[in-house]
Parts: sequence; structure tokens; C-alpha cells
Amino acid sequence: MTAGCFTLKDFALQCGTVLPEAKLVYQTYGELAGDRQNVILYPTSYGAQHSDIDWLIRPNGILDPTRWFIIIPNMFGNGLSSSPSNSADCGLAEQGFWFTQVDNVCAQSQLLQEVFGIEQLALVYGWSMGAQQAYHWGVMFGDRVQRIAALCGTARTTDHNRIFLESLRSALTADPTWNGAGFDGTPDRGFRTFSRIYASWAASQAFYRAGLYYQLGYESLDDYLMRGWEAVYRQRDPHNLIAMIDTWLRCDVGNNLSGQMDYAHALRSITAKTLVMPSATDLYFTPEDCEAEAALIPQAIYRPIPSIWGHRAGNPYQNPADEAFIQGAVWELLET
Repeated sequence: MTAGCFTLKDFALQCGTVLPEAKLVYQTYGELAGDRQNVILYPTSYGAQHSDIDWLIRPNGILDPTRWFIIIPNMFGNGLSSSPSNSADCGLAEQGFWFTQVDNVCAQSQLLQEVFGIEQLALVYGWSMGAQQAYHWGVMFGDRVQRIAALCGTARTTDHNRIFLESLRSALTADPTWNGAGFDGTPDRGFRTFSRIYASWAASQAFYRAGLYYQLGYESLDDYLMRGWEAVYRQRDPHNLIAMIDTWLRCDVGNNLSGQMDYAHALRSITAKTLVMPSATDLYFTPEDCEAEAALIPQAIYRPIPSIWGHRAGNPYQNPADEAFIQGAVWELLET
């Protein structure tokens, strides 16, 4: 494994801000082939850093580093790459500042070309906000992407999804420490409310009905909410959590470098072989929304994960059945 930090000088964002020095932190796994044809890009998801999602990179795992050279670029706003918590040049929507998935993908493109000399990607693999980035790669740099695996994510944020996101944002900013532009302290009430709203959406009703959280080592529902959700998000700076919501809210592959493009036309322009894998029980990236997008992508394969884990099925940590299903589909895609 190799870690790095790529600096982008005078990096122009879609919101109109120019960052004097944008930082893109990344981690690599495996060996780059001499012909540079064995590359998989694996962008991060909401609230995640590379160390949170690299568990599936292992010999005979979903992504196998003995065969593939895998790069995880950390999304802007996640606390490692340029974020409100580590750069005074970054802000929130309240200051007219936000990152978009276009910004993320443009920075990733520069990283691949300037650091590694990589022009072709065998696969862009992404879950949730990572899937958003994968779709943007297919639209913006279609001639460089051979395959896409989009798990539990859409190419444009739906209105129903926006309501979920606004509820999370409102939970944090309703805390007494919010001053209208940022936090003056730790938003204890905000974290508590945020994490419980998130938990109610991220797993299905059937997940809770079956009490699957007991199998994960939790002693009760309250224990699961506290240790499995609230404690996790308390590790993140609340400004970064809002910054990533601001990115998610603005996800739309139709709004890319070519200007305002029709969303359906953008999806039809994707030439990569595209595996569209929602969870059958996802409550905010619904299988119906994902299927509708798959119908617009010329070489799409629609293969929902038959799971009661909801959105969490797409990141199947401690979930061997869904992991095996995803692995089979991804390996099959990589053989085509």
C-alpha cells in the first residue's frame, strides 16, 4: 500500500471558488502493470475515508490487489482531502461554497494522469456517493472508462433523497452551537439526532424486525444506535458532514464540464459496461430509481442485491451473503 497527497494549484470549483492549493489524499493497493491497464478507481462514500472502506480489498475479495492496481481517492470534504476542517479556503453553502462530484472527478483525473500516467480505467467501483462519482466518470471521461460498478447510488439526487439529506443537515444545524455559518462547539444534540435519523434510513424495516444488529455484536437497539452510529459520526468534524451533504444535494450528471446537459442524454452517453446494483430494500437510493437510470445507459446490467440490509447492503462489512453476491457480479463484469 502507498499513501499520497496530490496538490492541485489554483483549482477552480464549480461553485466559482478557486482554491490556491487543493489537496487530494489517496491510497493505492497492488502493483500497477507495465501497460497501466489493470487500474480500478474506488472513490469514497459519505463520511468515509479510505481506511473505512478498504476492507474489501484483499486477495479473493471483491477487489483483488493481487490482480488489480486499486486507487482510493478521498472525496473533498471528508477530512483528509481539502475540507472545511483542514483548509481556511473551504466553507459551506452558507458562504456560497460547495464541492461537487464534478470537482472530485476532475481532481481524480489529474491525479491519475500526472502522478501515475494512467489514461484508462478497467473499472470505477463506487458505493453510495462513490457510485455518484462513478457515473460522473462515465459521462465526463467516457473514453477512459471501460466498466462501472455503481452500488446503491444514482447519477442524480432525487427529490425524496433530498428530503432525507435536508433532515440530516437540519438535525446538525438545529444544535445550539450552530451560529448560522458554522459551529462554535461540539453539536452534541445535533450528533445524537443526526445519527438516529441516518440509522432509520440506512437499513430496512426488515433489518430491524429481524434484529440483525444483535449479530453484529450489539446488546440492544440503543447500543447499536450509540456505538454503531452516533460514536462513528462523532469522529467526524460536523462542518465536513455538512460539506459532504452539500455535495450530495448537488449531484446531477447533467451538470458537468460541458455545461448544463440534459440528464437523460448524459446517461445515454455512457459507453462503459455498467453494473447497476441497488439494494432491493434501499430506502433512499431506491431500486426503482436505479432501474430507471439503468434503462437509459446503453450497456447497463441491472442486478439488485437481494438483501434486507437496505442501503448498507452495498458496503457489506460483516455481511457475507451480500458480499458474495457483489463479488460474483463484479468479477463477472471484470471478465467481460
